[in-house]
Amino acid sequence: MGYMLSVRNLQTAFHTDAGEIVSVEDVSFDLNPGETLGIVGESGCGKSVTSLSIIRLLGKSGRISKGEIQFENQDLAKMNEKEMRKIRGGRISMIFQEPMTSLNPVFTIGYQMQETICLHLQMGKKESRAYAIEMLKKVGIPRAESVIDNYPHELSGGMRQRVMIAMALSCKPKLLIADEPTTALDVTIQAQILELMKKLRKESGTSIMLITHDLGVVAEMADRIIVMYAGQVIESADVYTLFDHPAHPYTIGLMNSIPTVDLDDSKRLESITGTVPSMYQKIRGCRFCNRCKYVTERCRNEAPPLTQQGEGHLARCFFAGNLPQKKEA
Repeated sequence: MGYMLSVRNLQTAFHTDAGEIVSVEDVSFDLNPGETLGIVGESGCGKSVTSLSIIRLLGKSGRISKGEIQFENQDLAKMNEKEMRKIRGGRISMIFQEPMTSLNPVFTIGYQMQETICLHLQMGKKESRAYAIEMLKKVGIPRAESVIDNYPHELSGGMRQRVMIAMALSCKPKLLIADEPTTALDVTIQAQILELMKKLRKESGTSIMLITHDLGVVAEMADRIIVMYAGQVIESADVYTLFDHPAHPYTIGLMNSIPTVDLDDSKRLESITGTVPSMYQKIRGCRFCNRCKYVTERCRNEAPPLTQQGEGHLARCFFAGNLPQKKEA
């Protein structure tokens, strides 16, 4: 069985006043049919740019400068806009972090949903309206029969996010890219949405790319995880390996910053000092070296490659596998 999605050596650059800036560099991963891949990391680490590269929504200033994006044996990186439109919204759907950027303010919710449903599922006007109402109910929207005739500005942020999710799931996509899908929602609705995504995966064999900074959501949803930092993949493994045996200092820091139920009151949660370097910064060695407590001269001068730590486990660190993994209880 082949991969649903195979990304190889992806490099994405943006044209700026300071010249061309590389935002995502040498990103490779595979996604099987019906699998959920979690992509984690802080803001500014390249998670969203990676997803926008796959769906080819980089705007006028962005371009894929290297690499391949094989989706069902077609290279999306080489497709023109007309070809991409046939795939986008149907075989590949995306839930955006901010719904107001992807909902058109001048059209009703119903018009926007039905346009997608009619295009990709070849339904008539009456049938597509009934199906849109059914999808709105599935994401927990009350009074869906009247909400369908509302405009986006008439709904709260959480309601708009649920509309976006209903739109993304309505065409039963082969690949669902979810960029922080539950950030604006309260925990009850968040649980409902995650359950709905699990159901879609089970019923339709949909592959899910889940982009988030919430490790709790990743632990519940993902089969495999890739950790990104400053535009690169710094660690990848299955979910159990990554939580039990993180190999990169950044991943270890993320794991040690998660609050637990049995946390001793006298112990402080660990935090990672500093911030993600800007993509304008030229870094000679390891991109994490300015924040790493294990840094050496070699780290500052030489960029570490991704190395095998075990079956299906890769990490970009000279000392991967030789670091203390858990803080003392």
